[in-house]
Amino acid sequence: MIRMPFERPTEHYDERIIDIDKEICSLIKKRKEVSDNNPGFPPFEYISKWSEEHGLYEGFLMSMFGNMMNEEQYKPTIEPTGFRQHIAILKSVVIGDRFYTLTSMKQYTNASVLTLNIDWDNEPEMDSKSHQHSHYELNINDQYDCRMINGGSRSDHASYKYVISPPLPDEISEIQFRFKEYSYPFNKSETGDEIVFET
Repeated sequence: MIRMPFERPTEHYDERIIDIDKEICSLIKKRKEVSDNNPGFPPFEYISKWSEEHGLYEGFLMSMFGNMMNEEQYKPTIEPTGFRQHIAILKSVVIGDRFYTLTSMKQYTNASVLTLNIDWDNEPEMDSKSHQHSHYELNINDQYDCRMINGGSRSDHASYKYVISPPLPDEISEIQFRFKEYSYPFNKSETGDEIVFET
């Protein structure tokens, strides 16, 4: 998702704590390295214990560890510029009662923009999964950064838009678009099938 610019909340900073803040940054880096950048989330009993030991609010610690688990959401997003052309894809996949489609891709000088469409029948007897709003993460390979920039759904249709950088080649044969379903953005637990489009 596109993030709003962060504004410094105050002009005040106590310079006496600069070495402590540098050490905090160093420890966060070390934490990422030791955990192979997959730290998970501490059990609540650990958080309760640390809260009591260090005189910190449990909610604050939960928020802090949640933010460190989801550092990727703060990665800067490429803003597509210099529109070049549309590239037809015209691929579809059916999984269960859902119809997934990639119709085309917009090519920019610095990125590609891809839209995933999902359709299903809105009959009352359909299971509740048909009405859930999910998050789909796109993965191509390690060469490309793929970020969802917006998405939404209604009773029988959902659409998600992704920025891919660097831009994909205009000839996209033999590229796989892999989408994994999660219950919410930056969740580490998959909730559904992997949707794979072969070009």
